[in-house]
Amino acid sequence: MSVNFTNGKLYRNTTWSFKANANARHLVRVHFCDFISPSPNTVHFNLYFYRNFTELIDPYGKNGFRVQAVPFHYDFLVKPGSSGLVKISIGVLNASIYQQAYLNGLEIMEIIGSWDSNYMPSEKDNHNVGLIIALVSGSITLLSIFGFAAIFVCKYRKPKKTDMSVWTPLPAFRGGSKLTEQTTHGSAVPNFHLGLNIPLAEIHFATNNFNGKLLIGSGGFGNVYRGTLRDGTKVAVKWSQPGSGQGFSEFETEITVLSKIRHRHLVSLIGYCTEWLEMILVYEFMEKGSLRDHLYNSDFPFLAWKQRLEICIGAARDLNYLHKGVAGGIIHRDIKSTNILLDENYVAKVADFGLSKLGPLDQSQTHVSTAVKGTFGYFDPEYFMTQQLTEKSDVYSFGVVLLEVLCARPSIDPLLPREQASLAEWGITCIKNGNIDQIVDPVLAGQINPNSLRKYGEVAEKCLQEEGKERPSMRDVLLDLEFALQLQQTPLKRKIYGDSATGSSPVFTLSNVRKLPSSSAAMIEEEGVATEGMYSCEMSMSEVFPR
Repeated sequence: MSVNFTNGKLYRNTTWSFKANANARHLVRVHFCDFISPSPNTVHFNLYFYRNFTELIDPYGKNGFRVQAVPFHYDFLVKPGSSGLVKISIGVLNASIYQQAYLNGLEIMEIIGSWDSNYMPSEKDNHNVGLIIALVSGSITLLSIFGFAAIFVCKYRKPKKTDMSVWTPLPAFRGGSKLTEQTTHGSAVPNFHLGLNIPLAEIHFATNNFNGKLLIGSGGFGNVYRGTLRDGTKVAVKWSQPGSGQGFSEFETEITVLSKIRHRHLVSLIGYCTEWLEMILVYEFMEKGSLRDHLYNSDFPFLAWKQRLEICIGAARDLNYLHKGVAGGIIHRDIKSTNILLDENYVAKVADFGLSKLGPLDQSQTHVSTAVKGTFGYFDPEYFMTQQLTEKSDVYSFGVVLLEVLCARPSIDPLLPREQASLAEWGITCIKNGNIDQIVDPVLAGQINPNSLRKYGEVAEKCLQEEGKERPSMRDVLLDLEFALQLQQTPLKRKIYGDSATGSSPVFTLSNVRKLPSSSAAMIEEEGVATEGMYSCEMSMSEVFPR
């Protein structure tokens, strides 16, 4: 739970007074549950009775708790005295990282008859603390003040005025996603029965209690932390945050999709956690960050043109596998440069499947009707207008990524002139006018084979056609990108006319370049493994060598 501590001084020290029989002893049970601190072991404070008795409240040190939101209580034997009041206070400690205090519940019970001091714990003999087993009757004052905790949290959080309907507490279900009335307040959690559940304590260990120094990013689902499991595995931990824009539906989809498919160019899901109504996803750690990190607005070293082509080819292989290598196909629906991650060897892997959709299982269907979701700047205009999602929607988004890779600029830049603000529109205009060289990333000057650039521009233009039926399949995109890479690796030849080179002009020849069948066509069987259904890609010679 995210809590705002900026106004913490309002409740640094608080005292409550309750009327009680001045001639009787009372059992006072004080309840605590730390669900307001941002991380474990950051809030501890003192509990006072009449300001002459002090008890340190430190669940992580004294009680040995390692995670938050674990309820606990203390029992005290109190005699009000002549005042006829039971006075209870909480006060902050200067040594506490966050100088806050909390009290979640209180019970005061009058004890009738004698009491046995043997019930008092020996280590508390000077504090009159213990669990009293006695006949409790007569006047019982049961004060349940959980409202105090609610008031504190409301004061601290001051939630933003945003539509929170997209985020709900984790619902309880067994094998499905049906919500029940009890899930909002119940303690049950979903069980996906996948053997991928990771204890919350392990995640706290891996991230050092979600240490801010390990925060590496944030997105639609929440914050992302770098971590290391006890076995030494490096991981990326996504921790869902209220109001982040994505909730249980995306959480469930991510787990369902990634638990069923494997591919070399697909980020692997290591596990998840749903303890204490948390929604946490644990992935393999991608050392080099996202593709976008290496294109603009970062300190990462720039990528050479050959590297960029190889990264695009890797992402295209994965999309081809998703579309054709899984029964029914999977439409990613949120392809963008930040969802293409790079490992230590710059191998591209597609991530973030929270918005993905299974394609139509019935081959007679051509689309899936669904509400429009995705990222501005990458939206397929046809999908946006019709709400009909197809594989070609991913193709359009990938076309925007191709231009990002070429131009090293965002898909939307409102600071540029209107005609240049949209990268897709501006890029298509330049390609059609034969000015593609004018939008190339300046750091690539002199690196790109003109034939490779020309072919690459053709691929991007095809992907960005307004009508989906005019766009190529991801298999065709993959073949063309591999061809562009072959062209890049082919040295330019200059044909000399006459006996002298004087006045001659360079002519780019492709006589030694063949558009061979892509090895990626077989890659669906070699690199991709799906637990449900497979698709075999076969190509005829006419598909490889256009007539």
